[in-house]
Amino acid sequence: MTNTDIPPADQDLQLEKKLAENLKFFDKVLGIGESYDMIKREMQFAGHDFCLLYVNGFIKDGILDDILRLLATIKREKLAVDTLEKLIQTYLTHTQVEKQSKTNTIITAILSGQTAILIDGYEEALIVDARSYPARTPQEPELERVVRGSRDGFVETLVQNTVLTRRRIRDPRLRMETMQIGKRSKTDVCVAYLQDVADEELVREIKTRLEKIDVDGLPMAEKSVEEWLTKRNNWNPYPVIRYTERPDVAANHLLEGHVLIYVDTSPSVMITPTTVFHHVQHAEEFRENPAVGAYIRWVRFIGIFVSIFLIPLWILFTLIHREWLPESFAFLGPDDVGAIPIILQFLLADVGIDMMRMAAIHTPTPLATAMGLIAAVLIGDIAVSVGLFSPESILYMAVAAIGMFSTPSYELAMANRLTRLFFILAVAFLDWYGLVGAIVLWFVLLMRTKSITRPYLWPLVPLNVKAMWEILVRTPMQYKNQRPEIVKPQDKDRQPN
Repeated sequence: MTNTDIPPADQDLQLEKKLAENLKFFDKVLGIGESYDMIKREMQFAGHDFCLLYVNGFIKDGILDDILRLLATIKREKLAVDTLEKLIQTYLTHTQVEKQSKTNTIITAILSGQTAILIDGYEEALIVDARSYPARTPQEPELERVVRGSRDGFVETLVQNTVLTRRRIRDPRLRMETMQIGKRSKTDVCVAYLQDVADEELVREIKTRLEKIDVDGLPMAEKSVEEWLTKRNNWNPYPVIRYTERPDVAANHLLEGHVLIYVDTSPSVMITPTTVFHHVQHAEEFRENPAVGAYIRWVRFIGIFVSIFLIPLWILFTLIHREWLPESFAFLGPDDVGAIPIILQFLLADVGIDMMRMAAIHTPTPLATAMGLIAAVLIGDIAVSVGLFSPESILYMAVAAIGMFSTPSYELAMANRLTRLFFILAVAFLDWYGLVGAIVLWFVLLMRTKSITRPYLWPLVPLNVKAMWEILVRTPMQYKNQRPEIVKPQDKDRQPN
């Protein structure tokens, strides 16, 4: 290896025997002396010249200090023959040590937080996995809170996330296969599945799609991976992959036969394949009595239905075709529509809610309450008082917003918001013909949507009565003895006895 230029990403060069030549190469490639955090530590043990290469902040100082103290006690004759083998088998007292001779592999290991030990006279380096990633403590996810249940959640470190999953599934057939994606970022991605449960064809399809991702990096982690996996649905607002930050939810889907994708630096795990009905379920339903869980589920269904259809139907029956209203509902409809047309009022209110949501995200917590009071009192109340908005339009917009926020999946809630806007415009411009046509187009879109080759509306389309019943009613666990057919599991029985 005489070329001191950075080698191509797809080419591994062989280490030289001379330590000095190797260090010249790594000095240039890693920017040692230019980047303050790239550390080169040259030392001598047992008559051999050693050099340690690592990134400051990634390593566990205690482990390396113990290794170096032990190396300092070795006598020359102990390493006279089979130096590398003796170091690995006797003196490097660490659980994860391996030999590596390819330069690009060594570079990736160093940049991933591992320590490379180069020795003069040898064409192989020793890679010691003594790293420690900066990470927060597992805590309950903000978007998936439960009244009763576990309070741990995934974090930004891949190893911790896989451990949280294995803690719940102690099955030796649980497979977690890793790969690196991104020519520059080399992001670690893990595909998890139960070997004797998950559909082998599904696993192959997902791994093939991941391997075809050709990009320089994944700065947005799991979201970037999702867009590559589902690039045929990029402009479809409906989410075809479910995210979760709860290890218990992830473990439950693994047991059903789903395939999970973990991406390093992200606390969200991707569940594939999923249907639209996966996005309307929540862990809270399974932490309560079946009757209570069924009630909670139906309240959520009503909220989702209201968030989509309430305003378009109100416009149709109170503004366009008031004669269709029964006399008992004659009180519906505004007496004073306000200075702004009703349709525009709803559009402005929808945009206003989004602005308040974004403001709440970017507002420091101590000021969030004050921001809410400003939005509710100073804007909403005064807008009605001066006659810009109709009180009834604000009321129904608020009810629709509550229904949207009751949707467990944030991605589904945002897709439903776009659908509602589409329905409002359709009924405003094309009367009931437009609303019916818009609903048909919406249903056709959902029918044509696929989640990793699987139908998005299952078990409604194609119809599976038993599975549909389990979605509509939260049945007791002892009756869930079959895995869902959508994942085509190898082992269909969850309770074979």
